[in-house]
This record gives sequence, structure tokens and C-alpha cells, in this order.
Amino acid sequence: MVTRFVPGGYQPQWAGETMPDRVGRAVEGLGDLIDDYEFHYPQELSEENLDAVRAVLGGHGIYAVATGTHLTPAYGKGGLSSPQDDIRDAALAEGLHAADFAASIGAQMILWPGIEGYNYPFQTPYRDSWARFVDAVGEIAARCQERGIMLFLEHKNSEPAMKIFMRNVGMTLHVIHTLRARGITSVKVNMDWQHLLMNGESLAEYAALLAAEGLLGHQHANSGWGTFDDDNMVGATAFMETLELAVELRRASYGENGERLGFDLYPYTEDAVEAVKRSVLQWRFIDSVAAKIDDAALREAQQRKDAVRAYELVYAALGA
Repeated sequence: MVTRFVPGGYQPQWAGETMPDRVGRAVEGLGDLIDDYEFHYPQELSEENLDAVRAVLGGHGIYAVATGTHLTPAYGKGGLSSPQDDIRDAALAEGLHAADFAASIGAQMILWPGIEGYNYPFQTPYRDSWARFVDAVGEIAARCQERGIMLFLEHKNSEPAMKIFMRNVGMTLHVIHTLRARGITSVKVNMDWQHLLMNGESLAEYAALLAAEGLLGHQHANSGWGTFDDDNMVGATAFMETLELAVELRRASYGENGERLGFDLYPYTEDAVEAVKRSVLQWRFIDSVAAKIDDAALREAQQRKDAVRAYELVYAALGA
């Protein structure tokens, strides 16, 4: 849990921990609260340490493999979108290898292009960079489609690139619809809740719209103040927005076709395992409240745009 102010992180006791050690600590502390795990390729999980990590997973699976382009110094000014052919070729090869690796272990794939963007006006050939980016994502998505797995695209507005190309849901849908026109349909959206909150995007509204289009792919659960990618514990802030999201996920029958809710947290100073545990338990509570809301009555109130009645139902489920 390093920061730019404390490169070694605020918890130096874990500095020498190997990936199998880290996974073992998580599995031991979380037990059956977590079904499966997600890893970045190749920095966290690769062919080299796969057996060692599986040995400590204790029967838990690997649900998703995410690209790690943003973790490689060579891609500091972009990988898939780089105007330099050698850099772009290397980043694309890594993405294709990640797709092959994910498929080989029965995992889905996540692509978060946090390093694909720019830091200054006048720095970037926008049209060419966007074309290179979309074409590269298309190649990776096509590889996923060939291998029978899904590619989940995750947007964010800033960090590490100050202006990430795919920085909101609209730009994400632009990429997806462009690929659909090319016959590539194995792409859905990975909603990282704090990334949406940073943009002022509505969690529940966007989940409902994506579900209606068959594009609601994966969830990265977290919370924050809405100004930075805090990745705080679920329900710590934005409680009502998270509760409304729980209602919409239930309406969309999210999970019935194998979808998962993952936890993307970054506890700088807190015990990482305990932060995940608390997030799982708080999400279970939030979801249980959503289950208690009279959905038929809520739908009726929503048809009248009656906010007062809607909140009467919500607070009744909370015990008021």
C-alpha cells in the first residue's frame, strides 16, 4: 500500500512479503467470506508463480485476471495508445498474453487503461492515439472472444494518466459499440464504484442502463469521498447511493448468470484483510436492506416520481 509520499508504504512490516505469502494471509483471514480472487498479470500472477499461488488459495478460484500495463515504467506515456510502434507492440503483446493466460486458467479478463491518456494540453495526437487504443482493445477483446472468456472494461477519469482516454461510462460505451460494429461482442463494463463517484456518475442509474443493454459485466465494490480514488470500505460513504445500487442489481438479477461482486480496496493505513472483511459484511447488510424494501411499492412511487414515498419505503426497510 505505497503512496507517492511514502514510497515504502505506511505498513513496512509487509514490505518483504511474497505474492504467495500475501495470498495466504488473505485466505486465512477471510475464509469463506470470499469465493475467488483477482490478480494483475504479470506482476501479481503469471505462469511463473501460478502453482505457488494456487497452493495457498485453499480451494478458492481465480475469477479474473487484470492487465498490469500501468505498473510497467516503459508504458509511462501510454502502452496500447503509444505513438511509438515498439512500445505499443510490446503492450499489445502483453495484453494478448494476459487474455491467453486468463483463458488457460478459466478466468475472465479486466482491462483498466489507467496509463492510456495524457498529462498536458498539446501533448497527444488525439485522433491517432484513440485509434491505436481502440484497435488494440479490439485485438485483445477478439482474443478473449476466441478463447471463450469475457473482457470487462473499467473506466476512470484520472490517475496515473491525468486525463485517461476512457474516463467515463460514455467513452467506455463508445469503445464497446465501436467493437460491436466490428463483430466483437465479448466486452462488457466493469463498474468500479468510486470511479463513477469521482465523475458524479450515478451508481444505480448506470447499472440499470448497462443491464438493459446486456453490458453489466462486473463490479468493483468500494466507496470514497468522490474527489479521489479512495477505494475505501464499502458503505463507509455514499451509503444511500450504494443502497440504491443494491436495489438495481437485484432488479437486474445480477449474479444469476455467474456475475461476481469484487472488492477493489486500497487501505493505506488499515489492516487490509480486516478492511475487506468489513466491506463484505457491510455489503451483506446493505443488500439485506435492499431485499426488505417493498419493490412493488417503490416502483409505483417511482412511476409518480414521488421521492417522499420512496424514502418512506427506504427508511422503513432500515427500521424507521
